[in-house]
Amino acid sequence: MIHALLVDDDLDLARLLSDYMGSHEVTISHVENGAAALAVLDRETFDVVLLDVMLPGKDGFEVCRQIRASTVAGVPVVMLTARGDDADRIVGLEIGADDYVPKPFNPRELLARIRAVLRRARPVSFANATSSSVRAAHAGPERLTIGPLNIDVGARTVHRLGTRVLLTSFEFRILVSLARRAGEVVTREELATLAREPVHTKDKPAHYDPSVDRSLDVHISRLRQKLEDDPKDPHLIKTVRGAGYVLANRAPEAL
Repeated sequence: MIHALLVDDDLDLARLLSDYMGSHEVTISHVENGAAALAVLDRETFDVVLLDVMLPGKDGFEVCRQIRASTVAGVPVVMLTARGDDADRIVGLEIGADDYVPKPFNPRELLARIRAVLRRARPVSFANATSSSVRAAHAGPERLTIGPLNIDVGARTVHRLGTRVLLTSFEFRILVSLARRAGEVVTREELATLAREPVHTKDKPAHYDPSVDRSLDVHISRLRQKLEDDPKDPHLIKTVRGAGYVLANRAPEAL
C-alpha cells in the first residue's frame, strides 16, 4: 500500500483521486494548503507528496523548497499544476521536484508516474527486480567512500566531510550510480534511464517522456551545488563532453 499526501485546494479533485487511487492500493491523505502540508509531514510518514503549485498562501514551489530543507527532504514530490510550460517545469525540477504533471491529467497517468517515482526511490523493495546487481545490493549494507563523500546506500544517507547532505531520491540515485563506477565515465543515457519510465495513458501505448533527458542537467547541477566547494569549477562530478559524467575517485585537493 502506498500512502500519498495530496496538497491541493480543489476538493473535487481530491475526492476523485481518493476514489480512484483507493482502488489501486494508494491511500490519499488530503490537505488544502502548504502550511498544513508541512505540519502533517512533521508528524506522519508518506511515500510520496502530490503538490499543487497554485495554493493559497505559500505556493507549491515554496512548499517544495521547505520540504527539501526539512528532515523529510528525501520524500518524493510530484508537482501538479495547470502551468505546464517548460519554464515552470524547470523551476520545479531545480527546487527539488521528482516529477511534474500538468493539469488536466488522467488519474491513470498520475498513478503510473507515482509508481515510477517510487521505483526510482526504492528500486529493491518496490520493483520486483531480479538482476544480480540488485540481489547483491539486497544481500547486505552497501557503503561507498569516494573522496570526501560517505554514502550509505541502505540508509539512503550522504555525508560530505562528516556533514549530512540532504538529497532528493533522484539525486541520490544519480550519485550512487556514479559512485559505484567512480573514476569511470557514466553516459548520459545510462543516468537518464534511472528516471526514464514508461507512461501509460488511455489513448496511447506506453511511451517515454523526453523531458527526463532534458532534466538530467538540472539534477547534476543541483548535486554540484550541494557537494562541490565551487559548483562552477567542479572537482567531484565532472562532465566528459560528448560522453557523460564521471565521479572523481580522489579527494578534490589531491586532483
